[in-house]
Amino acid sequence: MSIDWSPLKSELAIWCDEGHTLPLWWRDDDAIADTKAFQRLIGLAAHMSLPVHVAVIPKPAQESLVAACRQTPWAVPIVHGWSHENHAPQGQKKAEFGQPRSNALVETAAGLDHLKGLFGETLLPMFVPPWNRIDAMLIPHLASQGYTALSTYTPRHTRIAAPGLMQINTHVDPIHWKAGGGLVAPEIQISTLVQLLVDRREGRTDATEPFGFLTHHLVHDDAIWNFTQACLSTLLESGAVTCDLRIALP
Repeated sequence: MSIDWSPLKSELAIWCDEGHTLPLWWRDDDAIADTKAFQRLIGLAAHMSLPVHVAVIPKPAQESLVAACRQTPWAVPIVHGWSHENHAPQGQKKAEFGQPRSNALVETAAGLDHLKGLFGETLLPMFVPPWNRIDAMLIPHLASQGYTALSTYTPRHTRIAAPGLMQINTHVDPIHWKAGGGLVAPEIQISTLVQLLVDRREGRTDATEPFGFLTHHLVHDDAIWNFTQACLSTLLESGAVTCDLRIALP
């Protein structure tokens, strides 16, 4: 597949000419165990020298994943809900923490505690709600449980989600979820990506927010893997700067 990256390169050239910096971070969701796909993920991260922030589902997380993360400096475990169970009312978009539930805060606390027990100090206390949806009433309580950051999808509206809790979102997802999977047409993704960067450069969105690339290694086909590598490589080669949230977060 031949992909025209020139629109992205041209936009990033403007960033360089105007003295702007694009911090780039990578989040991958739904990790449970060490698999061939996970090995491919961390191999790609090592190849590009770009840490992948691995959103681990706490309840079913396996020791094999812990062992695999210990063997590489390029995997940064973070917290992905509790069990990745959909609690949304019938007819509404999927969410584990999108609606008020009596035990929601019990589960957010349990997720952090459980993964701390598995990963120890290597765990980054960032909360990633499954399906990127979270009830606003839960957010003010996350910092007191020990979380330092919250990550969902689309440009953030505020740097601080709640006192003691930074918001750092993702912005690009190559998977065509509405079509049941597979790769979104590259030209559509590049056009969308360029518009996101233009909005940052022209002040419509927060240009200081680390720019997040979102993947889901367990459902990738070769086209998605190849696009992911090409897109991240193009961003880095065109001036984006690696952002490791282990360093960026206070």
